[in-house]
Amino acid sequence: MSTEKNGWELGIGERELSLLTKDMEDAHLDTLPAMQAGATELVGEIRTADADRRRFLAGAGIAAAAFALAGGVGAKAYATARGSSAAAAPSPYQGDLKVVALAAALENQAVGAYGAALKAAAAGKLGKVPPAVGTFAKTAMEQHAAHAKAWNAVLTGAGKPAITGVPLSNQPATLKALGQAKDVGAVARLALSLEDQAAQTYLFAAGHVASPAGIRTAASIAPVEAMHAAILHFVLGEYPVPDAFLQTDRAAKPTLLTV
Repeated sequence: MSTEKNGWELGIGERELSLLTKDMEDAHLDTLPAMQAGATELVGEIRTADADRRRFLAGAGIAAAAFALAGGVGAKAYATARGSSAAAAPSPYQGDLKVVALAAALENQAVGAYGAALKAAAAGKLGKVPPAVGTFAKTAMEQHAAHAKAWNAVLTGAGKPAITGVPLSNQPATLKALGQAKDVGAVARLALSLEDQAAQTYLFAAGHVASPAGIRTAASIAPVEAMHAAILHFVLGEYPVPDAFLQTDRAAKPTLLTV
C-alpha cells in the first residue's frame, strides 16, 4: 500500500516497512559474531604476514649490504634505491589492507549520508517524513557504523591509521546530491546507489583479497548491505527482484581511495 507524502509516494505501508526494518536488525545481530570473529582473525593473518615480510626483507638487506661491500658501484646503487623508495611516501594501506581501508571509507560514507538525511528531515527540508522511514534510516546508519568499526579495528590492529573520514574521490558528488535532495524519494534513490555499491564491493572483495579471514568478513556483511538495498527498493515502490547472481559492475575499486 502506497502512502502519499508531500508530492512523493512511499511505495510500502509503514507497518510493512517497520517489520522489514526489524528483520534487517535481526539479520545484522545474527551476523555480528561472524563479522567480529573474521575481523579478529584477519588482524592475526596480517600480523603474521608482516612478520614474515620483515624477516624476508631483513635477510635481503644483509645480502645487499654484503654485495655492496664487495663493490663500490653496488653500494652506490643500493643507497640510491633505498633513497628513492623512502622519498616515494607510499600509502599506508597496501595489499588486502587497501581493500579494508576502502570498505571502512564506504561505510563512513553511508553513515554520513544517512546522518545528513536525518538532519535534513529534522529541519523540515524533506517534507513530512513518515516515522517508519526515519527509523529505517537510523537503523541502517547504526549498522554501517558497526561495519566501519569492525574494518577500522583491522586497520589499527595491523598498526595502520583508522579511516575516520570519507577519503573517496566520489564524496564531493555524493555531498552535492544530498544537498540537492528535496524529498525522501531523492534521498532514498541516493542511499540505494550507495547500498548497491557497498554490497557489490564486498562481493568484488571476496574474489580479490588473498586472506581467507578477509573473505569471510566481507561475506558476513554483504547480505546486510543487500537487505538495506532491498528495503529501499520497496520504499521507492520498486519490487526488489533478485538477480540470480549479484553483479559487480557498480563495485567500488581501491583506486577510489584518496589516501
